[in-house]
Amino acid sequence: MSEKSHTQQPERVAKPRAVECLVAGQATSDGAGVKLTRVLTQPLQRRLDPFLMLDAFRSDNPGDYLAGFPDHPHRGFETVTYMIAGRMRHRDNAGHEGLLENGGVQWMTAGRGLIHSEMPEQEDGVMEGFQLWLNLPGRDKMCAPWYRDFAAADLPDFRTETGVEVSVIAGLSHGVVGAVTRDATAPLYLDIHLPAGANFTQAIPPGHNAFAYVYRGEVSISGKTVPEKRMAILVNAADADGVVIEGGAAPSRVLLIAGRPLGEPIAQYGPFVMNTQEELLQAVADYRDGRFAPSAS
Repeated sequence: MSEKSHTQQPERVAKPRAVECLVAGQATSDGAGVKLTRVLTQPLQRRLDPFLMLDAFRSDNPGDYLAGFPDHPHRGFETVTYMIAGRMRHRDNAGHEGLLENGGVQWMTAGRGLIHSEMPEQEDGVMEGFQLWLNLPGRDKMCAPWYRDFAAADLPDFRTETGVEVSVIAGLSHGVVGAVTRDATAPLYLDIHLPAGANFTQAIPPGHNAFAYVYRGEVSISGKTVPEKRMAILVNAADADGVVIEGGAAPSRVLLIAGRPLGEPIAQYGPFVMNTQEELLQAVADYRDGRFAPSAS
């Protein structure tokens, strides 16, 4: 956490959510052969609407990731890349370029179309991070592309009275507003570092879909143990007002992600996510014919 961290009072959660199920994720590769674990897979898109995908990558073998993700297109959604270790250089056809470093976040709105590359750069041989895909409502799928890098020092963060340290990438937690807010999907994206035995409470509206991914140690949620490299999908109960995460015998780290479901049809073909098959066909034709305009706001 940065020097700007400050202590916040805990949020009150009277009726915490239970764990619906645990998900291990699937080992796969993407781009030019980058090895990763796809935690939120396509069959879970409807259950975890508005989230489309979560990839976790962690390796100390440069051969697993150095080939990176050469130029590829996106349309119709947002990508959120969060680096824990290593560096990732971004370039796109709207003229943006940035170097994402330890603890930094890249938030990119593909909108009507963007072509970009994401190329890892060595730093002590270690590469670790996450990429989350967040859907856009139909009315915004053809908006102008948008992009921003946030250095670790730019991310709002805080410390609870029990020593839990939290980075607020998106949404609102304990009175701290995240780096990004979105009206349609109201995403909450927290990186939570729990000391051994500490607990953390977070209010979540009952209608929002929510999950937690443990990437260090293990935690307990409503009496259910969630081990390392597992995603806990949280029950949507009408009377639940949040979640309580309890640390284990050793320090742990958890991503907590929630959002307002769009409830719209999802039509996906690789890097294009629209509402209808006709829109997908148009996206493919536009990309093929060079109509992913480089202009951006």
